[in-house]
Amino acid sequence: MPQGTRMNKKYNFDLSKRKFLKESAGIGFLTIAPGIFLQNFANARDPNLPADSSKRWGMLINTNLCDEGCNACVDACNDEHGIEDFGRPHSDVQWIRKLNLVDELTGANKSIPMMCQHCEHPPCVDVCPTGASFIRADGIVLVNSHTCIGCRYCMMACPYKARSFVHENLSNQLPDVPRGKGCVESCTMCVHRVDRGEQETACSEACKKDGAKAIIFGDLNNPESEISRELNKYGGKAIRADLGLNTAVRYQGI
Repeated sequence: MPQGTRMNKKYNFDLSKRKFLKESAGIGFLTIAPGIFLQNFANARDPNLPADSSKRWGMLINTNLCDEGCNACVDACNDEHGIEDFGRPHSDVQWIRKLNLVDELTGANKSIPMMCQHCEHPPCVDVCPTGASFIRADGIVLVNSHTCIGCRYCMMACPYKARSFVHENLSNQLPDVPRGKGCVESCTMCVHRVDRGEQETACSEACKKDGAKAIIFGDLNNPESEISRELNKYGGKAIRADLGLNTAVRYQGI
């Protein structure tokens, strides 16, 4: 995407929709069908408390420890968030996907998990016409299902192709992970876990249980955290660092 691209944010919403968006943003949850609630998960631990701006959550992925045939992180993410496989690889929702990188000079192959990179300057937020795409004070980039209109501008703006569109009616949703047809979604860095004070995302937990230990989750602003110590000792690269997005997901071994 060309740098500096901005969307014109003059929109002509009808009054009833404007009122709905304003009122729905001010409540904790909204019933959309019998037994289904869309919760305002941005501050799930307490709607009156903001995200902690002293923290910046991130992940470090060591590709040297990531096995091409392993999908533990993908499977764990799908289970954690109730994501189903409909057998359509080009349109199914994917919060994490495995990619193979091949060095054209040496032929060396690396397998990497790709997800939302939780940019400090997220293009998806820049182009969103309703403010549904937003970044929390702790650096987690999210989509508000209440105000997402499914325009998919954010999908086009994301240089990592990390966002998916929900085409199907959803059932059996999980209470911690509200999702909706016609909305765009992507990795939330397991924000529901973060807001409960847990120290692992579903993918990092599964990777450790599998024995690879290729994914470290933690606070990038805390110099004593495992992720900060690892980055300080061995470094880590941002994918498409040339874009200047300052991603919260870093990779080793690439």
